[in-house]
Amino acid sequence: MRVVFVHGACVQDGPWWWHLIAPLLNQEGVSSVAPGLPSCGEAGQQAGTDGPGLLEDVAAVRELLHDGDEPTIVVAHSYGGIVTSAAAAGIDSVRHLLLISSYLPEVGQSLASFGDGTPAPFLDVDPDTGTFGVRPALLVDTFLQDCGPDIGAQAMTKLARQSLKVTAQPVDAAAWQQVSSTYLVCTQDRGTPAERQREFAGRAGDAFELDAGHHPFLSQPDAVSNLILDLADA
Repeated sequence: MRVVFVHGACVQDGPWWWHLIAPLLNQEGVSSVAPGLPSCGEAGQQAGTDGPGLLEDVAAVRELLHDGDEPTIVVAHSYGGIVTSAAAAGIDSVRHLLLISSYLPEVGQSLASFGDGTPAPFLDVDPDTGTFGVRPALLVDTFLQDCGPDIGAQAMTKLARQSLKVTAQPVDAAAWQQVSSTYLVCTQDRGTPAERQREFAGRAGDAFELDAGHHPFLSQPDAVSNLILDLADA
């Protein structure tokens, strides 16, 4: 069994975001990998109007999922749920999806489908460059309020500008309709309110709630790793 982690928007260095739970899984014989997302500038191309978008993110994750036939759990966080919805569709080795504070789109929906047309206050959108990013001053209070100061300081160095085009590009598949899925609602999330998460959780096959902020794998790694191991055993 292996786990493929798909990180959220406006950050880089996929392995870092999961570095507290990957060793816990490895101790139990579960390997893991965290691909980079090209739209966040992780594939050598700069984010922007002419840079990579959702299609390239989907292709990057899908290529990794096709690499081998080992039974796989895909763990998607936030924007990663958009990517995973398309990337994991039709791949036999994918046995389960775990969606953490994640968007869960129907076919034809995009990230913008879940907003009201105005940027969230914690985002900085630059139409001239075709990028958006998290406002550094709001990172910790919005997304990492239940994590230690060291985690907050390290996370600040992982922020990235992302191609704005990913917000409007729709998915052409909904893997959660084909594969068993579990949704983890983070009740103290200040980025994606719990009420919205519960709407997405209603689309998943199963759901759990955790008293945590937007990144429970950094604030409560034992709880998240135990959930993944339970899914692996099942």
